[in-house]
Amino acid sequence: MKRLFFTVVFFSFILFHADGQFRAYQPGEKVEYLIHYGAINGGIATLELKKDSSNGRETWHSSMVAMTTGLADALFRVKDIYEVFMDPETELPLVSIRNISEGRYKKYNVVTFDHNSRPDSAILSSDLTGIHITQHGIHDILTCFYWFRNHILPGIDTIKKGQMITIMTWFTDELYPIRLKYIDTEEIKIRTGKIKCHKFNPVTETGRLFKTEEDVSFWFSADNNFLPVKIRFNIFVGAFTVEMTAYEGLLYPLEMKKK
Repeated sequence: MKRLFFTVVFFSFILFHADGQFRAYQPGEKVEYLIHYGAINGGIATLELKKDSSNGRETWHSSMVAMTTGLADALFRVKDIYEVFMDPETELPLVSIRNISEGRYKKYNVVTFDHNSRPDSAILSSDLTGIHITQHGIHDILTCFYWFRNHILPGIDTIKKGQMITIMTWFTDELYPIRLKYIDTEEIKIRTGKIKCHKFNPVTETGRLFKTEEDVSFWFSADNNFLPVKIRFNIFVGAFTVEMTAYEGLLYPLEMKKK
């Protein structure tokens, strides 16, 4: 269950091409989060974007790192790392890396994306499962998140409450549709202050972790950064929260009411 929880944490962070007219982010952006169960702190996470290169071409390199701390680390040590080298113009993934360490469970995989050889599809090469032919314009779980910030959230005024948004990604070596329901805009309180946010509920799979399909909620800042600010998981044993604690390198000033 703990391994599944941390996978969901990454997945949710990790939600969603730009026409070149608007960007919600830039290299140098770094956001830090605290993962806690009520008053008990259980882990930290960092999402960072830098300029880099891959196979001799200029890329943007995004990395997401989450790890347990304190008692949680002593009981069940987790350090999960997701990375992607992406094309700055298309925001499509070029190389995606998944490096998982959760107790005794270890998994390392590199997926290479070829978006140009075929006009109607993409060719993916996985170190673990070989060649896959997928739909054109497929994202990995990290580039999908940036695409969402640049293309869905800027049009938030045209999205109706209850409307479902579906994005196809490649995650854990399979096609993974991300389905998000828009809930509303609301002001939330985090440890660093109050901030107006857009709330979405990703559709979750019921069973071992969740009772209903709407047991995960997350909030993006209602400014031009569309920054992921908070995530809440209602699971069988209680509610876990992922909450922003620090940020730097944002493209726009963050509209937050400080404490």
